Amino acid sequence: MADVRAFRALRPRNDLAERVIAPPYDVLSDRQCRALAEDRSCFVRVTRSEVDLPFGADAHGEAAYAMARTNLDALFAEGVLVRDSEPTYYLYGQLMGDHEQVGVIAAASVDEYDRGEIAKHEFTRPDKEDDRTHHMEVIDAQVGLVFLTYEPTARLTVLMSELTRAEPAWRVTTEDGVVHTLWVVPQSRCDEMHLAFQEVPKLYIADGHHRSAAASRVHARRQTERSAYFLAGLYPADRLQVLAYNRVLKDLNGLSAEAFMSAVETRWEVSQGTSEPAERGEISMYFGGAWFTLRLREALISEDPVARLDAAALQTHLLEPVLGIEDPRRSKRISFVGGIHGSAALEAAVDSGAAVAFHLFPTGLDQLFVVADAGKVMPPKSTWFEPKLREGVAVRMLR
Repeated sequence: MADVRAFRALRPRNDLAERVIAPPYDVLSDRQCRALAEDRSCFVRVTRSEVDLPFGADAHGEAAYAMARTNLDALFAEGVLVRDSEPTYYLYGQLMGDHEQVGVIAAASVDEYDRGEIAKHEFTRPDKEDDRTHHMEVIDAQVGLVFLTYEPTARLTVLMSELTRAEPAWRVTTEDGVVHTLWVVPQSRCDEMHLAFQEVPKLYIADGHHRSAAASRVHARRQTERSAYFLAGLYPADRLQVLAYNRVLKDLNGLSAEAFMSAVETRWEVSQGTSEPAERGEISMYFGGAWFTLRLREALISEDPVARLDAAALQTHLLEPVLGIEDPRRSKRISFVGGIHGSAALEAAVDSGAAVAFHLFPTGLDQLFVVADAGKVMPPKSTWFEPKLREGVAVRMLR
C-alpha cells in the first residue's frame, strides 16, 4: 500500500513554464548551463547555480549552494514561480514522437523508502549523496523529481485517463521536440488519487537513487512532517520507454586486435551482425569497422537475476577479464552512451579513435522489478529512460 500524498507545489507561472523548466542537472555541460541561464527565469539557476558565480567556481562549494537558495527565493519573489494555495496532485506528461507517458507528481513516503517498500536497484556514490543532501538542506526544498514506477492498476489507469481529458495548466515543446504537459488535479479528486495509490503494493525507483537517499538523510535529522515525504514523479511501468545504455572502450588493454578477438571467442559465440541486438542475450559489438553479434556461451549463462542481465554478462565475461575494467563506475577507460544517440554515435566514437563499442538490448522493467524485489543491485548504467523529466516543473518546499 503506497502512501502517496498531495502537496502545495511551488511551480512556474503557467505562461512562463517554457522558459523555466530545464533538463536534468546532471546531463548538462557547464557551457550548456551558462547558455540556458542567459534567460534569468530558467530553473538551471537553482540546480546548477554555479552559473551565477565566476567561471570555474566550485559547483559543490558553499557559495554555489547559497546561490541556489538565493536564486530559488528570487524566482518566487519575482513571481516566476508561484505556490498553490492548497495541497493537490499534478499530472505530468511527455510526448516524444509516437511515445506518450503520463505520471503523477506527488509526495512519496520516506518511511516506506527506509523500509524497502520503495525498492532500490542501484548503489549510491557517497559524494553525490552528500551533494544532494547538502543542496536540499541549504535551499530548504526538494527540487528534483525522484522517478518512481509501479505495476499499473485499473483504478489509477481510469482515474488518470479521466483527469487528462481536462484542459492542462500548460503545454510546451522543448528544444528537443518533446511536448511537456502539466495538469493540476482538482481538489474534488484528490481523495480518489490518494486511495488509488493505496492499491499499489510497491513502488520502484527508476531513477533518482541519490535524491531519495538524500531525502532520507534530511528526514533523519529533521523529523518533521514535511521532511517525512519527498518529491516524486510516479509513472506506470507499461507506459515507460527504456532504451539501451551502451559502452565505448578507449583501448584494448594492451591486446592486439587478433588477441582481443581470440579472448572474446573463448567466452562468446561471435558472428557477423547488425548494429542493434535483436533480443535479450545478444550484444552488438562494433570493432575494426564492422558489427558483430555476441551471445554468451551456454555454459556461462547464470540463473541469478543480476548475472543474467546483458550488462552484467558483458562486464563479468568481457569487460573485466579481457579489457581489465574492474570498476566501471570509476574507470576512465570506459564511457557510457545513452541509447537515444543510436548506433551511429558508437560507430563515430570508434572510427574517431576509440577501440571498441558495445550496443546492448534495453533492460526491461520486468528485469528491474525482479532484481529490486530480490534486494539486489543492477550493474551501473543499466537503464536509460526517454524522454527525460524536466526540472522546475514542481518544487516541494520544506519550509
